[in-house]
Amino acid sequence: MRREAPADLLNSVQALGGAFKGQVAIAVRDIDQGWSVAWNGDRPHPQQSVSKLWVGIAVMAAVDEGRLSLADPVVVKRSDLTLFHQPIRAKVGTEGYRTTIGELLQGAMTLSDNTCNDVLLWKVGGPDAIRRLLAARGVAGVGFGPGERELQARTAGLRWRPEWAGGGGFLQARAAMSYEARSKALQRYLDDPYDGATANGITLGLSLLADNKLLSPASTRHLLALMRASRTGPLRLKSGLKPGWTLAHKTGTGQDLGTLSTGYNDVGLLVAPDGRRYAVAVMIASTREPIPVRMRLMGDVSRAIVATTTR
Repeated sequence: MRREAPADLLNSVQALGGAFKGQVAIAVRDIDQGWSVAWNGDRPHPQQSVSKLWVGIAVMAAVDEGRLSLADPVVVKRSDLTLFHQPIRAKVGTEGYRTTIGELLQGAMTLSDNTCNDVLLWKVGGPDAIRRLLAARGVAGVGFGPGERELQARTAGLRWRPEWAGGGGFLQARAAMSYEARSKALQRYLDDPYDGATANGITLGLSLLADNKLLSPASTRHLLALMRASRTGPLRLKSGLKPGWTLAHKTGTGQDLGTLSTGYNDVGLLVAPDGRRYAVAVMIASTREPIPVRMRLMGDVSRAIVATTTR
């Protein structure tokens, strides 16, 4: 039976969102009872690497349908390299790097490796395939961008060039731009993010995933296990948990310009010691607050959930 959201949690989410210096969205959804609370929950915010969640779902959906296997071999070539965080880059030599779909998925979900994710994205059919999947499975309020390289280039006011694979050429080109040009491009992105999603849409998607409505139970378990093993953002949502609580999550971190940071996110599935489940999204579109303040906000959201649902 659907219950109303705890008033204390609603008040806490509203207070945290209202007090934060920057554009932020917060959403919490009780998966078992159906209630939800939010601050700015229906405004699209940049996802950045949160979008790897939808690629992971698409990969496991292809596994469920027999179109892919986690054991399928893949050769990652130098031309596949992207930019920013890509630990796999060190393994890609002149002959490429031989790996598997499963290992790429692990790299994307636990290390937020951009190249692992982009290779998988094109294995499942590209951005349009992700958008079709989200629409077909009822994940409303979630968009999907053009892929890592094009997304980051457009955000900086550039057009991606194939010779930039690896990221060095992109960084040089971006550094050569004027502050004004970069600021204008970044503001365009913030006004209408190419990879935009609402916090409410993300918690809806997480709820559907947790209830095995997006994937088979086995594929759901596999993906959530990878998300629980994530090494990114240990001081974001996870910092507010008490012993016995678990978090399967995906972080996102966008580009900075001067003191302005964008796309600083953490979304995930919180599970209480007694098995109660909560989908959570904290998405900071833009702020000049330092990292510890941003992480504290995310931890405070988790602390509010723990406090108000265990009374």
